[in-house]
Amino acid sequence: MDCAACCGEDFWAKSGISPLPRERLLGPDLCEFEASEVAGMKAIRIHEFGGPEVLRWEDVADPELRKDRILVRIKACALNHLDLWVRKGLPGVKLPHILGSDIAGEIVSVGEYVTGFAPRQRVLLAPMHFCNHCSKCMAGLQNQCPEFTVLGNLVDGGNCELIAVSPETVIPIPDHLNFEQAASVPLVFLTAWHMLVTRAGLRPGQTVLVLGGSSGVGSAAIQIAKLFHACVIATGGDSAKLAKASALGADYGIDHYKQKIAQEVRRITDKQGVDIVVEHVGAATWDESMKSLKPGGIIVTCGATAGSNATFDLRFLFARQLSFLGSYMGTMGELHEVLSHLFAGRLKPVIDRTFPLKDARAAHEYLEKSLMFGKIVLMV
Repeated sequence: MDCAACCGEDFWAKSGISPLPRERLLGPDLCEFEASEVAGMKAIRIHEFGGPEVLRWEDVADPELRKDRILVRIKACALNHLDLWVRKGLPGVKLPHILGSDIAGEIVSVGEYVTGFAPRQRVLLAPMHFCNHCSKCMAGLQNQCPEFTVLGNLVDGGNCELIAVSPETVIPIPDHLNFEQAASVPLVFLTAWHMLVTRAGLRPGQTVLVLGGSSGVGSAAIQIAKLFHACVIATGGDSAKLAKASALGADYGIDHYKQKIAQEVRRITDKQGVDIVVEHVGAATWDESMKSLKPGGIIVTCGATAGSNATFDLRFLFARQLSFLGSYMGTMGELHEVLSHLFAGRLKPVIDRTFPLKDARAAHEYLEKSLMFGKIVLMV
């Protein structure tokens, strides 16, 4: 608040003294933050579950900055399919709710117990919430913490202007990475790294089938597999998407609408099959994924965007000694590891298009049509 507002205009008129403007008293940064505290922040929230029409652009209270937290002004927040599922209704989500998992922005303020960070620092946030004191967290297995959840799922996310977070989830970004690029990275690259490197044990020279190469996880998986000098077969819904997958490094492409995936895999691999299938589609592709594996091969799955009830013949599983692995997000150590490759330029963010935050409904409708290659990012 400035001097005139504090003492009243009549006082200053009678005294003959000019009040100091708020900018002189607080400085431009604190002045801006103080104004936002008075006005509150803008956010996209849902008050009920349903289609894109339930997304509301509204005023909400600013987050409280505790002494052990960092306040971040959000500049960009990428969309994920999780946003669609939460919007439609998932167990445990309390309304009203703010969506958004992938966040990049600028530090506004640092709690007095926090060290190593400063205002105006450019950062991205780990897309996860964990307790940071249980045995799993202490072992570096944050994604097995009993309190683990993805930002924007059971806790409010980044479809807003400000967020207060624990310092262990805040990661500085290099100058060459802009905010939309930084926001497009965390969830999908962490997920793909955990799937391929940690769970499936990817080794140089192996052959990897990436389903949905145009998706966020798919475009990340292609790049990570090539980082390990693997042979990559990617599927896509049309020739344009397959061309973009090839540009990312895919050695072969399969149009999953016009071609049988397993049949094409057998042709490409001279009937050998692949070592690893990156699965996140679900029931619609599960049978083809199984048939694409060589004996001893691995399916690693992180999602079920096209149905969760997949069935298979158990005899096929044990006779061919296949492995089916589940994968959920990843750890902070893995996030730092994959980000080191991104910051060094060995892996690249893939962005399809951006929308203003207030146009989140249009962004959701675009994501639901599966027209994108890479990430959709909301700019704040």
